[in-house]
Amino acid sequence: MIVKSPISECLDTDAAPPSAWVRRWSHLVAPGGTVLDVACGQGRHARWFHERNHPVVLVDRARAAIESIAIPAQACEAVVADIENGPWPFAGRQFDAVVVAHYLWRPLMPTLLDSLAPGGVLIYETFTQGNETVGKPSRPDFLLRTGELLTLCRGLRIIAFEDGFQEAPPGQSARFVQRIAAVREAANPAGLNDPASPKVSGPPRYPLL
Repeated sequence: MIVKSPISECLDTDAAPPSAWVRRWSHLVAPGGTVLDVACGQGRHARWFHERNHPVVLVDRARAAIESIAIPAQACEAVVADIENGPWPFAGRQFDAVVVAHYLWRPLMPTLLDSLAPGGVLIYETFTQGNETVGKPSRPDFLLRTGELLTLCRGLRIIAFEDGFQEAPPGQSARFVQRIAAVREAANPAGLNDPASPKVSGPPRYPLL
């Protein structure tokens, strides 16, 4: 089922803050670029990008979560869809960024990569093998294998990658995580990160923070 849903006026003030990994690499997204937030939950990352003047597109199978996100309708396209058992709701479309956090459905990975426009950024973070020793998720279906994101993103320019153990942040549990920031480079990527800036010679420059 695919249902485009209006954004509710209610505020979700108790929602978790955006991931530090997403915040760290969000500068790679072109100014004003459209961001697709996959399995968005209560929209913590959608809000982060909206506050930085990015149009956002959201998809989640939970209507209640989608309707709890307080972003003006003109700046947000919200879709309720089962992306594991139904059709991909954005067929033929590409985005300047695809953001995924704490979600893994391996059959969808090729579609997510195809959804990156030239110059588009993938920012992905989820649990990896070893997490079954400290908590949930613990099923192999929901845990990345060692270095798996590197293999899946081998056609992209890898900007940053981490695969390891994270001590418990305040209010959370310890976890094994894997995360990547990667770019689908354009044929002529110079100056891509800021279309308003003069073109620069040499390879593209992706600032490391």
